[in-house]
Amino acid sequence: MAESRAKRPKITRGEDDYKLGSITKIELHNFMTFGHITCKPAPRLNLVIAPNGAGKSSLVCAIALGLGGEPQLLGRATSVGAYVKRGEASGYIKITLRGDTEEEHIEIMRKIDTRNKSEWLYNGRAVPKKDVVEITQRFNVQVNNLTQFLPQDRVCEFAKLTPVQLLEETEKAVGDPQLPIQHCALIEQSKKLKRIEQAVEKNGETLNQLKALNAEQEKDVERVRQREELLAKADTMKKKLPWLKYDMKKAECMEAMEQEKDAKKKLEKAARTLNQLKEPIEKQKQERVVMESKNTKVVKNISENANKRMRLLENVNRLGVLIKEKYNEMEELKKQEESRQQRISKAKEDLAAAELELENLTPYAAPTDEIARLHAQIVDLEVSAKEKRDKKSEKERFLNQKKLSLNTCLDKLKEMENKNGKLLQVLKNSGADKIVDAYKWLQEHRHQFNKEVYGPVLLEVNVPDRVHADYLGGHVPNYMWKSFITQDSRDRDFLVKNLKSFDVPVLNYTGNGTCHREPFQISEQMSALEIYSRLDQVFDAPTAVKEVLISQFGLDRSYIGSRTTDQRADEVSKLGILDFWTPENHYRWSVSRYGGHRSASVESVSRSQLFLCGLETGEVESLMSKKGELEESITALQDIVRSLQIEERQAENEAANFQKQREEIIRNVQDGKRKQREIENRIAQRKKKLESMEKEDDLDTSMAKLNEQSAKYMIDRFHSAMEIKSLLAEAVSFKQSYAEKHMMVIEFDAKIKEMEVNIKHHEKVALQASLHHEECKKAEEDCRQQLLVAKKNAESIAMITPALQKEFLEMPTTIEELEAAIQENISQANSILFLNQNILKEYEDRQQKIEEYSAKLEADKTELSRCIAEVDNLKGTWLPTLRSLVAQINETFSRNFQEMAVAGEVLLDEHEMDFDQYGILIKVKFRQAGQLQVLSAHHQSGGERSVSTILYLVSLQDLTNCPFRVVDEINQGMDPINERNMFQQLVRAASQPNTPQCFLLTPKLLPDLVYSDECSVLNIKTGPYASSWANGDWSEGDSYRNILGKRGR
Repeated sequence: MAESRAKRPKITRGEDDYKLGSITKIELHNFMTFGHITCKPAPRLNLVIAPNGAGKSSLVCAIALGLGGEPQLLGRATSVGAYVKRGEASGYIKITLRGDTEEEHIEIMRKIDTRNKSEWLYNGRAVPKKDVVEITQRFNVQVNNLTQFLPQDRVCEFAKLTPVQLLEETEKAVGDPQLPIQHCALIEQSKKLKRIEQAVEKNGETLNQLKALNAEQEKDVERVRQREELLAKADTMKKKLPWLKYDMKKAECMEAMEQEKDAKKKLEKAARTLNQLKEPIEKQKQERVVMESKNTKVVKNISENANKRMRLLENVNRLGVLIKEKYNEMEELKKQEESRQQRISKAKEDLAAAELELENLTPYAAPTDEIARLHAQIVDLEVSAKEKRDKKSEKERFLNQKKLSLNTCLDKLKEMENKNGKLLQVLKNSGADKIVDAYKWLQEHRHQFNKEVYGPVLLEVNVPDRVHADYLGGHVPNYMWKSFITQDSRDRDFLVKNLKSFDVPVLNYTGNGTCHREPFQISEQMSALEIYSRLDQVFDAPTAVKEVLISQFGLDRSYIGSRTTDQRADEVSKLGILDFWTPENHYRWSVSRYGGHRSASVESVSRSQLFLCGLETGEVESLMSKKGELEESITALQDIVRSLQIEERQAENEAANFQKQREEIIRNVQDGKRKQREIENRIAQRKKKLESMEKEDDLDTSMAKLNEQSAKYMIDRFHSAMEIKSLLAEAVSFKQSYAEKHMMVIEFDAKIKEMEVNIKHHEKVALQASLHHEECKKAEEDCRQQLLVAKKNAESIAMITPALQKEFLEMPTTIEELEAAIQENISQANSILFLNQNILKEYEDRQQKIEEYSAKLEADKTELSRCIAEVDNLKGTWLPTLRSLVAQINETFSRNFQEMAVAGEVLLDEHEMDFDQYGILIKVKFRQAGQLQVLSAHHQSGGERSVSTILYLVSLQDLTNCPFRVVDEINQGMDPINERNMFQQLVRAASQPNTPQCFLLTPKLLPDLVYSDECSVLNIKTGPYASSWANGDWSEGDSYRNILGKRGR
């Protein structure tokens, strides 16, 4: 390659012996098993020793997670929140790396919490995770590379690495950083090369097949083309055929136009003759119309004359009837006069009788004193009745108020019964299946007990506050809430005997109710911790129930605090409080009987499902008492209302009797006055009637009037008869005139009819000419339409072009000859037979594919040559470098195995162009008589694989440009000899100049191992006495050797 390859940055040591990127300090807080720990590893080999479970692997996890690793690569939990110390909400990892100088320190801090959230800080400044990843990449820290970072839970994974995977991990860990990139490029190019080779081979075969098929079908294709030429010639002739038909239609159209012109001339001649005949008849018709109008006037005069005569005749008849009526009225008047005289005589007699009755009528004097006395008594009684009524209304209002209060009280009692039912249902759902039946039995037999019996306890307890109800429900066991409490031993025995089948506890309270406890007081220390109450102070219950709960479950020793109390829980125990509640947790301390040690337990507060808060325990008794008082008040008020109602009714009855007497007197007075007025009115009416009859006209006057009217009617009748006579003479004259004019109209009709017959003949001739003209015109239009259709049809088949017109001249000129020529060409074409109808299309399609495949094949060959050259170029760079690297690893690996009196080698497994199959083979033997075998679980034991693994990692030491390496419990499963030899190899490798910082974690080491100054031992101590070492004087150094020497001095 023309360009120089990028080299992996060489990590050198500083004056303090730390390499760039080495870990100088690890600080953990609330991480896994550690509350807080600070560790300062040495620059070379660090042996981390501790028993199992002390936190060695926690240190490995902290390094991985603190330097940007994901939880999955550790083989433990998959979420970062699982690494927070149990019981804590958050923690952090702080790792300090060596910078470019001894004074420069790179501090990376990762804060984690149980909600799986992480926060990254670089030198105290918040940064995104990608900045931390860039820092680790700068120092070539690969926590996901098993050759650099091998945690305990992934040791077995390293042993299971295939040769291909081992090569990939080795390329990433050591050597040129371009090696893995070049390897991936070679794998991709080799795959691409294979695809191109397969495509070239496949396209070449397909191209040869297509060419062979076309060569076989060339003769058949020639015959097909000859047949298509004949069919094309026939198609061209078919194009002329519609144009010949168009020429024929055009000739027919010209002939139709000539016929239409002749028919039009004949029609115009007939029309002129007809117009000449119509003029005289029109004149005769006009004269007839004039005569007809005169005749109509005469008919109108005759009709008017008849109507006048009819009206006059009706008037004569009417006047005759009126004359007869007048004569009848005269006769009637004579009869009415006789009747009027009789009625006057009768009216005089009635008037005299009425006057006599009025004179004989006795006058009546009204008793005003009696009426006044009765009125005064009535007013007094009404006032008394109104007072009684007002008093009754007031009492009724009080009575309604009492009834309303009683209904409210009953509703509250019913509501409380419903609440008790809900509480019983809650107990039933919690496991007390027969608690409802037990409660009903107690209510039905309560009268049989000597003292009050309480239960179930849940119904007797009221907790006003919801939060306090949760505390009480969590403190008192569930069995207690379904218990019944008696206050007499005989009641207890009776209750146990009868409730045995209901499976409910029965307790007997033996106290006398006079037990007085000290009042609850809040000290200053409690107030400072926001402890504000005690569990026995937050609920109400009958004395017996409350005393049993306090004595049985220590409610007077359980305190209640706030969230501040929860945060300062450790300080509460110093006040001697061993049990307290906060909104989040319930804290309990127990004291050992033997050593006095205290142990704490913390439980989260759960919501109680038993209580319905807000129900006052004594409210039921209060409501029952109030109900009795209201019922007594209502009864007394009802008695008072009834008494007032009786008194009111008596007063109203007396007032009604006096009113009746008064009304009787008034009615008698009114009857006398009314009778007198009636007689006076009757006398006045009879006088008026008599006067009216005397004023009526007498008979002579009426008879004279009727005679006068009869004479007038007779004169009018005579005049009407004379008018009728003159109208009859006029009617005869009108009829003679009508007859003369009617005869003249008949003569005009005869002449007109004769002339119309002649006109009809000529009209028939003109009609025939018109029909003939229409037929010719229609025929012409049809010809035009057919000509237009024929032209459109011909143009749709072929437009006339100079070239086509030239071809038409060489063809037959008649339709019959042209059709015969078309048929002949089609017959010749049909005589050319072949089996495949689509052979020409297939041939042309195949020819097109041949061209496409040829172009594609050339492009693939060009790409293949380019790809081969690129692969050879990459391979020439990558493979020698890789071979050199594997040779160096093999040299170190073989030498280390020889020092352990065994043999081993590292080989590069090559596979020509299959770069994805390249791998590293580790071959070892642990017995002199054996052969070298590939490292696997089938040939070596677990300890042998561990030895091989650690020696392979040691072989990478000189070639690795990474700041540190971590190996967790790799010596587990080794026999003592292999473990000792392996340890010596590690110590010797740590003494080399370019060896990176190494962390080896193990629960134990063999005795009498040889340690160099480059080896540091880090002990993780746990237990009650570890703090004395941790808090010692470390001023002279960070190793136990210095501390022990100082103590010896």
